[in-house]
Amino acid sequence: MPHADAPSVRRDIPAPSAPSATHWCSDAIADTLRALDIPYVLLNPGASFRGLHDSIVNHLGNEKPQMIVVLHEEHAVAIAHGYAKVAGKPLAAILHSNVGLMHGSMAIFDAWVDRVPVIVLGATGPVDAAKRRPWIDWIHTAQDQAALVRPFIKWDAQPASIGAAHEALLRANQIATTAPQGPVYVCFDAALQESRLPEAVTPPKVARYRAPPPAQPSDAVIRQAAALLSQARKPVILAGRVSRDEAGWQQRVKLAETLNAQVLTDLKVGCAFPTDHPLHAAPSGHFLNDTARQVLRDADVVLSLDWLDLSGTLNQAWAGQPVGSTVIQVSVDHYSHNGWSMDHQGLPPVDLFLLSEPEAAVALLNQQVQARLPAAPARPKAAPAAAPAPQEALTVPLVARLLRQAVGHDEVCLMRLPLSWSGDLWDFRHPLDFLGYDGGGGIGSGPGMAIGSALALKGSGRLPVALIGDGDYMMGVNALWTAANAQIPMLMLVCNNRSFFNDELHQERMARERGRPVENRWIGQRIANPELDLASMARAQGLIGHGPIEDASALARLLPEAIAAVKAGAAVVIDAVVQTGYSPAMTAGLTRAD
Repeated sequence: MPHADAPSVRRDIPAPSAPSATHWCSDAIADTLRALDIPYVLLNPGASFRGLHDSIVNHLGNEKPQMIVVLHEEHAVAIAHGYAKVAGKPLAAILHSNVGLMHGSMAIFDAWVDRVPVIVLGATGPVDAAKRRPWIDWIHTAQDQAALVRPFIKWDAQPASIGAAHEALLRANQIATTAPQGPVYVCFDAALQESRLPEAVTPPKVARYRAPPPAQPSDAVIRQAAALLSQARKPVILAGRVSRDEAGWQQRVKLAETLNAQVLTDLKVGCAFPTDHPLHAAPSGHFLNDTARQVLRDADVVLSLDWLDLSGTLNQAWAGQPVGSTVIQVSVDHYSHNGWSMDHQGLPPVDLFLLSEPEAAVALLNQQVQARLPAAPARPKAAPAAAPAPQEALTVPLVARLLRQAVGHDEVCLMRLPLSWSGDLWDFRHPLDFLGYDGGGGIGSGPGMAIGSALALKGSGRLPVALIGDGDYMMGVNALWTAANAQIPMLMLVCNNRSFFNDELHQERMARERGRPVENRWIGQRIANPELDLASMARAQGLIGHGPIEDASALARLLPEAIAAVKAGAAVVIDAVVQTGYSPAMTAGLTRAD
């Protein structure tokens, strides 16, 4: 039977094991994983954890947790990352020795920057040199394996006994799920896994080792923040890194409406506020567009709900001048800042700091703020776009329009969007309408993260859709096999501009600054000669693949068929060849030196 709280995926069912009085350390580790309520472990097989592998299969029967096989360790972590963005809780990714950890390190960095909980398990050894096999055990043993990733994980351990292993897993889960959330790493000695226990070990009582409830600011600080917001002339809320919780969503809407505060959101972190609400001041983006910049500059009080890069955003609005707004920051993110990674961004000017997760602070503010009148005028709606010509070449806005028409009234989760997406292409009305990006800008994460999110969405009634770039697709394309093998339905639309176009813009900037031909920006950037057959790569791994699709009418005909296939349980890839181009805000952000 599948895990009670997890979607059902295809499971390899092992032959029953004969009863035995022998107990193994890896069995006790597997029992703890079950006690932690982890439904799946993602893995690419490796001898360093062969003891744990055997225990999950033959001791636990390959369920609770169930193994899901991937073809690259990076995908193991990426799938767990995508799952956590929907479910809000971690899966386990098992990485083989030092080489597997090096393979998975970029995906770990993505999860770190995205503040997403992932429990990364590894193995080394045997630590006792006398127990190592010739050659292979030596090159796959490291003195301090976690040092490979320690700058971008929250915590690590290498337990030397089964008691220490239990504690390490309990602490790893507790730390990963405590805000600011993030990946953790526990490395098991291969010899420890394969050691006999004198007797069976009872798994620990996990309920006594859960993460603490969210931290809350003091009453005095809440009253101070509420007074500043209630008395503001033009308050603005920056809705940043928040949970997918529906109650938290409603609390943010209530706060904005009570304060009559304009709200800005960020495409990098997922939807945090209904974008068709009259108080949503400007389309979301990676950078501020002109409207958002002016709204923020006009604000006398700014409430930042764990906004990603608050300093950089304020600098965009104030163009390097001193920030004239009173800034209220709600965040615990500084607990994850270190000297290795600069993902903490610039240090923002803050007048009142609420040491709290956004949901807790917003709920308390709603009890204190006073209503502000009159209501702001509704933001004007864009005129409906004209119907595409039958042979019209595809652009990302046109793909968005055709997809929106094809899904009709279905609830959709946009699990990933390309950099060429603009916030005015789709309205978000629910916390699961859009999940944000990968955190660390690690190209190749898209396919794996989409599969993980689709896994968490299975059975939810939401149509899982990922729109990704061709470069992202190609770097992670063999993650698709896992979707077919585990029978995880999803629709992946590859916005194929046959270029690493982001870097074309950077090369254009260099050429302009140096007085050189901008016409050469494409050299070393294009994915052409020969063009890739993206759909065939999907079909070769057991998915349904369509394309290349190059005009509007062909895509309009295909989308209903593809959506029906996803609803029937299939994973579908469409290669949509699109013209190059970014929204003005994105282009300006990529080419600014400041």
